[in-house]
Amino acid sequence: MESTVLLIDMQSFYASIEKALRPELQHRPLVVSGDPERRSGVILAACPLAKSYGIQNAITLREAEERCPHLTVVRPRMSLYLQTSLRITEILGQFSDQVEPYSIDEQFISISGCQTLFGSPMETARKIQQEIAIQLGLYARIGVGPNKVLSKMACDHFAKKNESGLFELTKDKLETHLWPLPVEKMFGVGKRMGRHLRRMGIATIGDLARCPLARLRKRWGVNGHVLWMTANGIDLSPVHPDTFQKQKAIGHQMTLPRDYRTAEEIGVVLLELCEEVCRRARRQRQVGWTVSVGCRGADFNFPSGFHRQRTMPEATNHTMTVFSHARELFTRFWDGQPIRSIGVSLSQLSADRPMQLSLFENNDQQHRLGHVMDEINQRFGPTAILRAASLTRAGQALERSQKIGGHYR
Repeated sequence: MESTVLLIDMQSFYASIEKALRPELQHRPLVVSGDPERRSGVILAACPLAKSYGIQNAITLREAEERCPHLTVVRPRMSLYLQTSLRITEILGQFSDQVEPYSIDEQFISISGCQTLFGSPMETARKIQQEIAIQLGLYARIGVGPNKVLSKMACDHFAKKNESGLFELTKDKLETHLWPLPVEKMFGVGKRMGRHLRRMGIATIGDLARCPLARLRKRWGVNGHVLWMTANGIDLSPVHPDTFQKQKAIGHQMTLPRDYRTAEEIGVVLLELCEEVCRRARRQRQVGWTVSVGCRGADFNFPSGFHRQRTMPEATNHTMTVFSHARELFTRFWDGQPIRSIGVSLSQLSADRPMQLSLFENNDQQHRLGHVMDEINQRFGPTAILRAASLTRAGQALERSQKIGGHYR
């Protein structure tokens, strides 16, 4: 039986939730934005009416208010948005047990074999759209396809532009609908890859689909093969409900409230990030072999920054061990200029099983200490026990403990 996958995308998710809960704002341009006094003062979501004024996600709140002086601004409520996303997952679960969250506002669902229950793929999509609207008052755009990659592109390029919010992209529509699009519109192709492809004379998705596979594999190896498969509508990845339980890495990134200029204050935030990453690794009973550090410079006119990684002598989830390697990486590659964001991640994960004993370090004691600190914070709150560095002016742990996803709850 041919598979059928739907990609459900919620229109202006955060803004739509706020409007659904406050009917008096239905006919007013509304945005959800961070604190204008901080770097988080950017647009996170804009309703369709606000977008008609030229307001888009990621522009500054100041710029948005210049374009629309009577704009209604709402602060983000991340707990509410996460709860709503889970409600949508529950609604989708009424149609199939194969539901895979892709992001907070996008979810895949496989409806293969459900035709006798809910009708054709488009009929099923319409029923899902109606159920979400009835229960939550939110508008969903739905792409339908034989696999995840085609349902995603069906949603992004066609369903979002349809009055119905629905579109089915089947294999027989590739040549007429998908292939004429610019190559940058293909899922998995960003601006940089688009430039490389255009230098090869590949301007459209159709050009990429017709390009000899051997040429792409010679240039990019396995990634070239994946590009060719995507252009031809081939995607073998199934819909997995437990996708996010199979993490390849555990990371944490932070946009700083101001420019951080000295190694000392950057070190404070770096330690807090390592603490958070290792706490999550310990919670999942994982250790990692590779630590990665990345940052972005503060000057928008002259972009700078780096992303580097190193493999540690042994897999670990011990905060100070990971911090030691992360600090060495940062010190080695930092150009000394102010930074505006920084991130740390732990990869090459494996189970936190019994470890090799050391003659020089008490690994068992460090291991137990980390779990004790986690237990204290779990019982009495995330700031019940902190490192002294987090109490300095550079520390962000106290403020971030009040947030979800970098925004207040």
